[in-house]
Amino acid sequence: MNWFVARIVFRIISGEGDHTPQFDEQWKLIHAPDEEVAYEKASSLGKAGEDSFPNALGEKVEWKFIGLAGLERINMDDGAELHSGIVEADSVRDYTYYIQQKHYDIESRLLSLKTNTIAE
Repeated sequence: MNWFVARIVFRIISGEGDHTPQFDEQWKLIHAPDEEVAYEKASSLGKAGEDSFPNALGEKVEWKFIGLAGLERINMDDGAELHSGIVEADSVRDYTYYIQQKHYDIESRLLSLKTNTIAE
């Protein structure tokens, strides 16, 4: 069996759809013997993820499966790269602060878990 990462894309339409187009790209892990089975599983997840419900204004919100933006077999070795992307930020200082804050949040959560485990 192999692991694949599928990028499943939905279009989000609220009301009559007269708003800035919105899309949700979800990365899902797929366990399958080959790419063909992984494709079928990913497509099924996309179709099953379609939904329709009223928002707070009573307008119909629809999540429509658009398709797969990618399907890649991945190496599950320690440190294997799953994704890489270049970010162009308006401010070096603001983006760096944002990332450092995310890092600190993770570190704090783990320290809290460790402290709670020791206290028990």
